[in-house]
Amino acid sequence: MRKKTSHRNGSLGDPKYQDPVVERAINTIMERGKKNIARNIVYKAFEIMEKKNQENPLETFRKAISNVAPVVEVRGKRIGGATYQIPIEVRADRRLALAMRWIKENALKRGGRSMADKFAAELLDASNNQGNSVRKKEEVHKMAEANKAFSHFRF
Repeated sequence: MRKKTSHRNGSLGDPKYQDPVVERAINTIMERGKKNIARNIVYKAFEIMEKKNQENPLETFRKAISNVAPVVEVRGKRIGGATYQIPIEVRADRRLALAMRWIKENALKRGGRSMADKFAAELLDASNNQGNSVRKKEEVHKMAEANKAFSHFRF
C-alpha cells in the first residue's frame, strides 16, 4: 500500500436533533466562527417551518436538501487550446455542500426580515420544488445536458 486513504471524521450531529446534516447546515450558515448565532438561526427557522406547514421540520429540511442537490455538474477541461464543459456526476458530500450553499445564498438574497425567516422560507420553497435554489439546480442540469456531447472527454 503506497498511500493512506484519507477518511472524514463524521460529526455526531447538532445538540438538539443529533443529525450530522443539520450540523452541516449550521456550519454553512455560520460566519466568523459565531456558531451559537448560526444554531439559533437554524433552530428558529425549524420552528417557523413547523408552524407554517404543521410537519416535522427535519423531514421538510431533508426533502428540501434532496430537491436542491444536483446529480450532475459541468467542469471545464482544456483540450488542444479549447476549454470544454464536461458533465460529471457529483459526489455525495459535494452534492450536500452545493445544496446547502445554494440555499444559504438564495436565503440571503431574500428581502427584509430576519435570517431565520428567510432561511425557513427558502427551505419551504425548496421542499415544494420551487424557489431560486431549485432553479439553480435545474440550470446546472441543463448545462450538463447541453454539453452531453463532450462526456467522452471525462477524466
